[in-house]
Amino acid sequence: MEKLRVGILGATGMVGQRFITLLENHPWFEVTTLAASERSAGKTYEEALAGRWKLDIPCPQNVKDIVVKNVSDVEKTAESVDLLFSAVDMTKEEIRAIEEAYAKTETPVVSNNSAHRWTPDVPMIMPEVNADHLDVLPYQMRRLGTKRGFIVVKPNCSIQCYTPMLHALMKFKPVKSVVSTYQAISGAGKTFKDWPEMTDNLIPYIGGEEEKSEQEPLKIWGKIENGVIVPAKSPIISAQCYRVPVQDGHTASVFVSFEKKPSKDEILEAWKNFRGLPQELDLPSAPKQFIHYFEEDNRPQARLDRDLEGGMAVSAGRLREDTIFDYKFAGLSHNTIRGAAGGGVLSAELLYATKRIAAK
Repeated sequence: MEKLRVGILGATGMVGQRFITLLENHPWFEVTTLAASERSAGKTYEEALAGRWKLDIPCPQNVKDIVVKNVSDVEKTAESVDLLFSAVDMTKEEIRAIEEAYAKTETPVVSNNSAHRWTPDVPMIMPEVNADHLDVLPYQMRRLGTKRGFIVVKPNCSIQCYTPMLHALMKFKPVKSVVSTYQAISGAGKTFKDWPEMTDNLIPYIGGEEEKSEQEPLKIWGKIENGVIVPAKSPIISAQCYRVPVQDGHTASVFVSFEKKPSKDEILEAWKNFRGLPQELDLPSAPKQFIHYFEEDNRPQARLDRDLEGGMAVSAGRLREDTIFDYKFAGLSHNTIRGAAGGGVLSAELLYATKRIAAK
């Protein structure tokens, strides 16, 4: 199989770095192009990083000598790739404009950014949950005037640690949920070296996160109508989001009530048996078991469980009945793998397997 040529926009940032590590030796995709700000353009990737590698695994050798392009030079960057992953650090207006510009070069864009999440004809994909939303792409391409260029986005990292568990229980009709997320500092692109103020600290606010946590699942559960995605009306979600002194791994405390209250055994069975299209297609990055449940009272834990199945699985624990809601439980996901770059790679694999992308 000839691999698709892949470019990464925003390659020097933490999510860009994670894309690079996840794509090393990928069976379908090969990183051939890296782009970043004007400051990094013209340097080799190793020179552009200049000691800014943030991950705890080494930078792959195969990208160190790639000369970084200017992300604003759209035509030049797009000419030699079949697919782009976007993790650029710009204003939302700038991101919307540049991602559409890349799509109009007939290059599919899989974006980690939030800028297009609420564009009505841009699918916000959690691959196991709403793969059917990719059917909106012909309408988007008609708007853009393209034949193969489009934009697909992935949802916010915080919702990965509870939305899959709620989705697996949709047959019981969840009606309301209260969620508190405890979010790792890598979600802000930081390490403890960058952000010493987070040591022995907790910040009870992350700008924009609560709105995303409450609203994005509703778009994911929405329906395509007249060429756009119409968000669902329920379940109603109320969220609080905290930044906590953890390097990687977002944890959620979840309370939920149902129209048709299930038994605890029915919930556990639904989680155990839940499979999505990535599992059915056996995509390279798909976890074999998407939702893992821990019986131990002190699990899941970020340090112990965030790397399940290469960081692509999600985990739950402490399921029990509640005095106000029907049930409560804890959730966990790796925020820069499943919640960011890994979710983007899996979305690209889904696009490839369903023949929505191909070599130019």
